[in-house]
Amino acid sequence: MYKTMYKEVEVDVDLSDFETDDLIEELESRGALPVEHGGDATELLTAIWLKRRMGRADYQTELDQLIYAGLGHVI
Repeated sequence: MYKTMYKEVEVDVDLSDFETDDLIEELESRGALPVEHGGDATELLTAIWLKRRMGRADYQTELDQLIYAGLGHVI
């Protein structure tokens, strides 16, 4: 006769033991990445940085997109 039993255990894990792709995949599955597909945040930050570097002040749209991607809402 077999019985299924569940036991909760606590284990210390070093995250460096896991591949980066595996960690990203896990975060994506939880919906815990700040920006879907990862590269979007870098693209938005680059666009904001370039506009600021050129002395332009018209980067509000990109900033709003970045905030929304990270937090899910904009003021």
